[in-house]
Amino acid sequence: MTSRSRGWVVGRIAGAPVLVTPSWFFGALVLTLVFAPTVRSWFAPRMTTTGVLVVAFAFVLLLFASVFLHEVAHALVARSRGHRVTELALTLWGGHTAYTGPGGRPLDGVLVAVVGPLTNLALAGAFWVAFQLQPIGTVPSMLLFAGAVSNAFVGFFNLLPGLPLDGGQILESIVWGATGSRSKGTLAAGWVGRVVAIGVLAWALLWPLLDGGTPSWVTVVWAALIGAFLWSGAGDAIKGAQTRARVATLSARGLAVPAVVVPVATTVAGVSVAAAGSPGAVVAVVGPSGEPVGWVDPAAVANVPAARADATPVESVVVPFPPGSAVTSDLEGDALLDRLAHGSSGARVVPVLEAGRVTGVLDVARVAAALRR
Repeated sequence: MTSRSRGWVVGRIAGAPVLVTPSWFFGALVLTLVFAPTVRSWFAPRMTTTGVLVVAFAFVLLLFASVFLHEVAHALVARSRGHRVTELALTLWGGHTAYTGPGGRPLDGVLVAVVGPLTNLALAGAFWVAFQLQPIGTVPSMLLFAGAVSNAFVGFFNLLPGLPLDGGQILESIVWGATGSRSKGTLAAGWVGRVVAIGVLAWALLWPLLDGGTPSWVTVVWAALIGAFLWSGAGDAIKGAQTRARVATLSARGLAVPAVVVPVATTVAGVSVAAAGSPGAVVAVVGPSGEPVGWVDPAAVANVPAARADATPVESVVVPFPPGSAVTSDLEGDALLDRLAHGSSGARVVPVLEAGRVTGVLDVARVAAALRR
């Protein structure tokens, strides 16, 4: 199950809840205070402090409305490509759209990603046209001008080719399509994302110096915050790709422990005889039609007195397999993990089948250990 962000649900789009997270209010407050001096410089001394804050907050609402439309575009295209949208959230950093789907395809990643920045660039054009039609020096003209500039910046910035930006998802999908490996695409876009993060801070520090000026501490702080956000997102993407690569190496056949198969009519003494020639194997019990019944617990066998082993049925020392928990030996990667997550019913050991016959057992703990390695 996908975890949902904390926040208040204010509506639904594309079948998913629209959330306003607590961090959004902090972001809105900070942006209002940051933009207020710009408003004051346009309208001083004609506007009071209250008026300046109101206009600055109006710009913030306009900016977040643009970001919201960016996320709506992601959601609508994701749903049109067969994915299930799970949430649209407005956050400190703008917003995000979460969706799930059956594996996905490189083209899906490109289409879902590119439509967000294109929405902002279209809004920038619309705001610019509207700005040209307004008298200069009015509040509407200033808001339209700021809307055009901010949307152009958001659109172009999001197209930079590094995760977690939309351009990074586009790069990830292109490398994925070219190599056939999504993990390679994610790794490439994650490392480029780290370069972008460093570049953002370097731009804030070096550009003013190259222009003969001094870096603004406000710009440097914002660049550092944005760079830290990008660095963190890129790092998460790299870790995710490495995990996905490890998952791809997992296979039921490679992780299974060989099984010595005995019929359900066997006695405990018969189990000992059958297992004697196969050290390290697990004894699996099958029914009359070869269906998996369970696996023999060595500790339970050891507790049966030798004098009673011939008369004790194997069922008395069997740990049953949950119905439908068997995995086929050809399962690998995500398909194997998904099968274990949804079909093992919490069992520690499940049977492995090849051509309908029990050939081994799979210890879920062994799978988890292999994934950690």
